[in-house]
Amino acid sequence: MLLSRPTWSGLSTLQRTCWLRAMVQRTFPVAPLAWTRFHSHNTWNEAGGPRRRRLVGVAVVAGAGLGIGTILAYGDLHQKAAKAETPESASDPQFPTFTRQEVARHHSEASRVWVTYGSDVFDITDFIEQHPGGKSKILLAAGGALEPFWALYAMHNQEHVLEILQGFKVGQLSPEEPPQPTPGDPYADDPPRHPALQTNTLKPFNAEPPPELISENYLTPNQLFFKRNHLPVPNVDPATYRLHVGGPRGRTLSLSLQDLKKFPKHEVTAALQCAGNRRAEMNSLKNTNRLGWNIGAISNARWGGARLRDVLMQAGYKQDDEGHVCFEGLDKDQSGTVYGASIPFKKAMCLEGDVLLAYEMNGEELPRDHGFPLRVLVPGIVGARNVKWLARITVSPEESPSHWQQKDYKGFSPGVTWDTVDFSKAPAIQDMPVQSAITEPSPQTTISPGELTVKGYAWSGGGRRIIRVDVSLDGGKSWREAELTGERQLPGRAWAWQLWQLNVSVPAGTRELNVVCKAVDTSYNEQPDTVGPIWNILGVLNNAWHRVHLLVAED
Repeated sequence: MLLSRPTWSGLSTLQRTCWLRAMVQRTFPVAPLAWTRFHSHNTWNEAGGPRRRRLVGVAVVAGAGLGIGTILAYGDLHQKAAKAETPESASDPQFPTFTRQEVARHHSEASRVWVTYGSDVFDITDFIEQHPGGKSKILLAAGGALEPFWALYAMHNQEHVLEILQGFKVGQLSPEEPPQPTPGDPYADDPPRHPALQTNTLKPFNAEPPPELISENYLTPNQLFFKRNHLPVPNVDPATYRLHVGGPRGRTLSLSLQDLKKFPKHEVTAALQCAGNRRAEMNSLKNTNRLGWNIGAISNARWGGARLRDVLMQAGYKQDDEGHVCFEGLDKDQSGTVYGASIPFKKAMCLEGDVLLAYEMNGEELPRDHGFPLRVLVPGIVGARNVKWLARITVSPEESPSHWQQKDYKGFSPGVTWDTVDFSKAPAIQDMPVQSAITEPSPQTTISPGELTVKGYAWSGGGRRIIRVDVSLDGGKSWREAELTGERQLPGRAWAWQLWQLNVSVPAGTRELNVVCKAVDTSYNEQPDTVGPIWNILGVLNNAWHRVHLLVAED
């Protein structure tokens, strides 16, 4: 039996270890197997790509009499057998075969997490704690196929993800196993999008307008407003739609769209910004393997709807109550898990906080991509808390238990890694830091000497108004103040962005310009000059000086 197994010299250390573990557990299925890891970690190259995972362990089989000496002898036997094999077979390593039933039974009986993808079998036990999407999400596929879940979270279909997965391969599905049915496309009913949008991922759809269109309008046209979706876009019938609001002492409101429109209507001009805006600059320093947003994950609109405060008061809450207001959307994955988030109760009840249950966007009903028929609009805070396709509101002493509140959208030190991260020690992002970016001209553009107009946007969280945008043409050695444009905003309620521009003269003989911008808000918060000190594993909160290099043509 041993000599018919794979070519030992052709396997990596991890593959050898996992193969041995698989063989021992198949040979002694009644014996519980415990593994002590002497050395297990991921290392990353300077560009952020994964190097080969190393795992060294000792197998102890209770009651089976198989000790470390047997394991080492097992390996030596395979090494000797490999010498007798041809070079061709040594360069084409084989793996043991399993049925889908064995994969499922292995997971339930051996407390290891096995999954399949295509015709391959993987033991991902040592990866689940590092899964960026959270442990609970990856465990949904335990003992089964990844395809139905990767159809939902299509961002997994990237080369670096497949490379990581291959490092955990332990076997192949039996040739007698029927192929896994191709799952239906959960995104087939997504709405059409404007062709000018620059797409980061198709499924779920995440896209931003090109930089040169961002500052063309103070109010971003609905079709060009950046799209940030985590799951398929639900198709909601407004006639049957209901918002469920949990009140104190078990009371519950069930409100139709028409019920909500009976509340006094309020309008607020507010920008929304994704926490990952400008992540591409962080990725260029050290890859976070997350959506590579450029500068367009921010847009500005006029929102209309009922105040959240009014609805909560009708549900029975009082101004001085405390806790967190938790939101759940109608977008959900195959397990029924819905998108969720929360904000502090005091923010929701503050009259000057301008938190809306919005059903209008720029004078029109909400587009499907932006939450039709109803979304939360929480001015001044990170976009992730502005839950779309709103289904349920509850008030709790604790924050939302949602993955996106507890295990995402948090900031960490540059020194924190996926091996050391503790999400419980970092608060969920609410207010955002001061931000600005250059929208025109585009990087690496060749301009001519003479008049040049530099344009951009600036915004700060928490209702802090932008008081100044400084622009440099020489990389930060000297500065000029840009002209700000936009609506007048009330103190502490500056929810909208400000567009800015600077007209300068480029002298003849200039060969290049290193254009830089930085904004200052009413608290005199300023942007840091470089990305390095604020880099983090989630690639969020990048508000370093924005830089654009321009070439100047000869006369």
